Amino acid sequence: MNFNLNSEQQMLQDSVRRFVSKACSFENRTAQIKAGPAACARHWDAFAENGWLAAALPDSYGGLGGTVVDNVLIGIELGRGLVSDPFVGLGVLAAQTLAACATEAQKEALLPRLAEGTLRIALAFSEPDARGNPARVKARAVPHAGGYKLHGHKTLVVGAPAADMLLVSACIDGVGADPGRVALFLVEAGSAGLAQRALPLHDGTWAADVLLDGVQVSADARIGYGGDCLPALRHGLAHAVAVQSAELIGAMEAAIEATSEYLKVRKQFGVQIGSFQSLQHRMADMAAEMELARSMLFALLAAFEAGDETALQHTVSACKAFVCRAAKNVCGQAIQLHGGIGMTEEYAIGHYFKRAVVAELVLGSSDQHEAACAAALERALT
Repeated sequence: MNFNLNSEQQMLQDSVRRFVSKACSFENRTAQIKAGPAACARHWDAFAENGWLAAALPDSYGGLGGTVVDNVLIGIELGRGLVSDPFVGLGVLAAQTLAACATEAQKEALLPRLAEGTLRIALAFSEPDARGNPARVKARAVPHAGGYKLHGHKTLVVGAPAADMLLVSACIDGVGADPGRVALFLVEAGSAGLAQRALPLHDGTWAADVLLDGVQVSADARIGYGGDCLPALRHGLAHAVAVQSAELIGAMEAAIEATSEYLKVRKQFGVQIGSFQSLQHRMADMAAEMELARSMLFALLAAFEAGDETALQHTVSACKAFVCRAAKNVCGQAIQLHGGIGMTEEYAIGHYFKRAVVAELVLGSSDQHEAACAAALERALT
């Protein structure tokens, strides 16, 4: 794998960093969070105008034909700036899932609108007892009147308060076509029988609890028509975990930089505390852990290139668990090195830790991903 950015990738990263520094200051972020769920995708039009929503979508459907690496570069810079717009949820997760399983007609109808930012779709796959495992699906799709009625409960639907539609996973019920298979259905956000409860997450982002009580959808609302959609769900989640990991690495970078600057100006006993050897050792440990997390992300990107689906899913779980735990430790250490000021809402450093805490629970908890790694290892040894 080539770890060097080409000229186009470097320009992409530079453009995102410039935008974040100008439009997404900590003060602007605070105002956006206070504005509530209606403002949770305030910069979406700018994301679309800059081509970030189209970066990793096929050029035949209005995208720019890039790869997961392009989305990762965007994610790093959004993480550095603590940007709260749901890029992972709306810009990556649902889009990549659709690209993996939709029919040609559905791709032509949906993907260009996603790339333009005129349509927002959130993926509703997680359920209260599933811990983020897309294969554990209790929601049901019952064939009815030429279409389906959807019943179930979805939780932690990232970006749902800003979404126009939900992409819902459900098992086909009854004795008709594909009984028991996991299918995906597009549901309008205002559909009868659909209830959403917006959930403010600890890091200022938003998700939703979704109840489906006999939501009627047409046969055309089923994505992909036939077959099991689990591979597509896992494909979308793999992309989302990669970008979420990139955001956390960006957050660690910014937290380490801010802490280094603070140690240069904070004085005790008349000297800069950055001159204390014990604190230098802690900073070195933080930087080393961040670089290990970056290497784990590189391993995931290499798994994408290799094309082995089994190895990719194993690396997704390993990356998710390792990077989230590293981010919590690094950003927690940054708070301690700042002392009391690091605990205040008005200071940015504590918000990097909050981002890591939330990331550990969405897209499947770190515990669930560690259990998946352990199960894979056990299978390999037997």
